[in-house]
Amino acid sequence: MADLNQTIAADLIARYKKLAGIVHELAAPLSEEQFWAKPFAFGNSFGHLALHLTGNLNYYIGAQIAGTSYVRDRPLEFSESTRPSKAEALAKFDQAIELVAGTINNQSAEDWSKEYDAVGTDAFDRFGIVLSCATHLHLHVGQMMYLAFQLKGKV
Repeated sequence: MADLNQTIAADLIARYKKLAGIVHELAAPLSEEQFWAKPFAFGNSFGHLALHLTGNLNYYIGAQIAGTSYVRDRPLEFSESTRPSKAEALAKFDQAIELVAGTINNQSAEDWSKEYDAVGTDAFDRFGIVLSCATHLHLHVGQMMYLAFQLKGKV
């Protein structure tokens, strides 16, 4: 029988990877133009949400737990005008997901409760920020579903 730490790690990794798979399924039928289109004046493009999720994961988990040298520019995630291709944006997102999975796998039972402090979050331990990032990812996957639905109707 797996211990609680292994169960937590396996389930969190499975959730992150499942959500990443949904992002890819939603993005697949979108053209480059649709990937960056903003169908609503008040919202974001699918592409900018992908950049935002990549930045979020690279900062909160990559830089703050895994100790990468990632420096986040959150406003640019929503306003990047020199847009990478859809394939490049999704590849960077995938790299962030793999970084998260590796970081989760490296956590010992004691690591989950280590103090956590970063700008822009109320998480106070590592488990809290990994869970918070998963729910944040899920929130934006929901927005991506709606965007993809709207954009596919305009093919």
